[in-house]
Amino acid sequence: MKSGHDAVRQLRYSPAVGSSHGVEVIDFAALREMDTHRRRVLPQRPDFHVLALIVTGTGGHEADFHTYRLAEGSAVWIRPGMVHRWSDIDACDGPLVLFRPGFLAGFTTAEAGAPVCWRLAGQRLPLALLAAEHLGREHDATVRDPHLGSPALLAHLLAALLLRVLPDASDRTDAPVRTGAVPAGDRSAAVFRAYRAAVEEHFTEWHHVADYARALGYDARTLARATRAATGTSAKAFLDRRILLEAKRLLAHTDLPVTGCARRLGFGDAGNFSTFFRRQAATPPAAWRAAYGTAGARGA
Repeated sequence: MKSGHDAVRQLRYSPAVGSSHGVEVIDFAALREMDTHRRRVLPQRPDFHVLALIVTGTGGHEADFHTYRLAEGSAVWIRPGMVHRWSDIDACDGPLVLFRPGFLAGFTTAEAGAPVCWRLAGQRLPLALLAAEHLGREHDATVRDPHLGSPALLAHLLAALLLRVLPDASDRTDAPVRTGAVPAGDRSAAVFRAYRAAVEEHFTEWHHVADYARALGYDARTLARATRAATGTSAKAFLDRRILLEAKRLLAHTDLPVTGCARRLGFGDAGNFSTFFRRQAATPPAAWRAAYGTAGARGA
């Protein structure tokens, strides 16, 4: 069967009763209690952010074809659309902060540069836990008494938590990152935010930076400078990386044939798609599917 069936569970943001402001705080114990059928160990794709801190225990997490070992001091940031699974969190404890996309729009730059998993060194973890506890207490107060609710206050507390946990050079456990939220008035940050949003909306249609420049009213050099300042890569590389990631997800987690993946991603024919994939991933699409596929189909 080549229907394009998705083997990944789609998770929609579903806040607890009374939690209507787009952010909430739970913990790993609550996650395990809610997930008695252990669906957390299967691939899932949330439409919201999850920021997790490991206080005690060890475990494992997988996100977009990378495996991470979790231990005391680990921080995990799962972004909307990311395919991930909690492969082993039975012994982990610590807070998980769930929040909607756009709740902190000004952190788009920091989000783009942050890794999935890193370790908080020294006093970073206890200070981060204080920030998470403050956010959790304010959230709980809002649930108990809606008149106390303040989206602006919750947003500021979440921003403080992210500023506390975002990695610096001493925290890196994977690829180098650029960190820190660029001030909202920084034009370069605004340009990148617009480009990133446009890429997310149109990457299956537009494969050239010039398309985005025309649509956004900037020249290609402006997009290039803003993207490099935010991510350390070129605008073209940022775009190609997004297309490649979705290609990997389709090949691994659906039963679409390669021709279907090519069409889904806006390529005129399977040959062009295969050339792009081989150039970017250093392996043919069929080989990637054979190595990482979970949907049960291996059509090419």
